[in-house]
Amino acid sequence: MPKAPGNKGSGNRGSGNQGGASRGSGNRGGGNQGGGSRGPGNQGSGNRGAGNRPGGSKANRATARARVAEMRAQEAARKRRRNWLTGIGAAVVVIIAAVAITLAVTSNSGKSSSTAGGTPRLKLASLSTLGTLKPAPSPGPKGPEGGVPVPQAPALASTATVASGKTVDGISCTTTEQLVFHIHAHLTVFVNGAARQVPAGIGIPGAQGQNTPTGPYISSGTCFYWLHTHANDGIVHIESPVQRTFTLGNLFDIWGQPLSKSQVGPARGPVTALYNDKVYLGNPRDIPLEAHAQIQLQVGKPLVAPVSITFPSGL
Repeated sequence: MPKAPGNKGSGNRGSGNQGGASRGSGNRGGGNQGGGSRGPGNQGSGNRGAGNRPGGSKANRATARARVAEMRAQEAARKRRRNWLTGIGAAVVVIIAAVAITLAVTSNSGKSSSTAGGTPRLKLASLSTLGTLKPAPSPGPKGPEGGVPVPQAPALASTATVASGKTVDGISCTTTEQLVFHIHAHLTVFVNGAARQVPAGIGIPGAQGQNTPTGPYISSGTCFYWLHTHANDGIVHIESPVQRTFTLGNLFDIWGQPLSKSQVGPARGPVTALYNDKVYLGNPRDIPLEAHAQIQLQVGKPLVAPVSITFPSGL
C-alpha cells in the first residue's frame, strides 16, 4: 500500500515527530537546541553567559582585592598599636626615672644624706663665708690624754645633770666600756669669743677621778654610757657594742644640757658650728661624731678661728 504523505511527511518525521516535535524546527530549531538547549537562552545568556563565567570572575577578583585591602589595613592597625605601646612604655620608664630622681633630691634636701656605710655627707661651707675671725687662743696646758691641751677656762656646765644610768637616745650605760666600736672626736666651745671647757665625767654617773701630773682623769663610775668624757680636754670617747652613727645631740642629751641653733648648754644666742675647719650648715644636734672629727661650737660673737688638736696615738 502506498505510504501516505501524512505519516512520513509532516505527521511523524516532519513537523510532528521529527520535523516539528523531534527534529523539526520545534525541537532542534528554536525550541530544544535552538532556544531551549543550546541556543542563546542556555549557552548564551543563561548558563555560560554573564551569570557564570564573565560576571562571576569579576566578582571574585573584587572580593579578593577587598580581602587584601582589609588584611593590609589590619596589619597597619597592628603596627600602629605596637608603636603606640612602645611609645607608652618608653614614656612610663622616663616618668618613673624622673619620679625617682625627684624623690631622691627632695629627700636629700630635707635631711642629711648618708653614704652606703651610714656616714653622713655633711652640708659644709667655706670659712670665708664667716668674714673676719678672731685668732684662736694659745693652747692650754697638756692634759692627761696624751698631751691634748686643756683650755684655761671655766666649764660650760657641770656634770650634775648627767643621766643617772637610764637609756638615753637608745644608748645604754654599762658597767664596763664597750670596745666593739671605738673612736674619738674633739669638741671645743666658745661663748662670745671666750673659751669654755667640756668637763670630764660626761656620760659617767658616779664618776670617780684620780689626779695625774697633767690633771684629773675619770677612770671609773657606776656605769659608762657609750658616749663619755674622761678629762677636761674635749676628747669625746665613742665606745659602743654596735657600730652606728652617734651625734653631738646624743652627747648633750646624756649630759642633760640643751643644744640647738640658739643655745649650747646654758649659753644662749646664735650658734655657729665648725666641722673640720668648715662651716657646718644645719642643726648642731645632727653633727656626727666621726673618728677624729674636730667640732667647734660658738655662741654669739666674735667668732673664733678653728682650734685644731693632734690626736695622740691610741685615740
